[in-house]
Amino acid sequence: MKPVALAYKPVGFALGAASGVLAGMVFDQVWKRLGHEDDAPDATDEHRAWGEVLAAAVVRGAIFAGVKTAVDRAGAIATRRLTGTWPD
Repeated sequence: MKPVALAYKPVGFALGAASGVLAGMVFDQVWKRLGHEDDAPDATDEHRAWGEVLAAAVVRGAIFAGVKTAVDRAGAIATRRLTGTWPD
């Protein structure tokens, strides 16, 4: 394993955690605007319909994937700019 890739591992873990928190905050705001509710439904919410629960899961997953990809990509680009090497 390349030294840059090894050094990037803890940075990648930190960025992953930060992207999860950021994605959660983005989802909460998007759901409030889409659903006019404070809380998105969970799979075990008894009084929510299947469609609502599945829609929330799809929106949450799409936002999480998009935010995580953007943060990971930005971290890799920053690493290349700092070290001249792309982290693998």
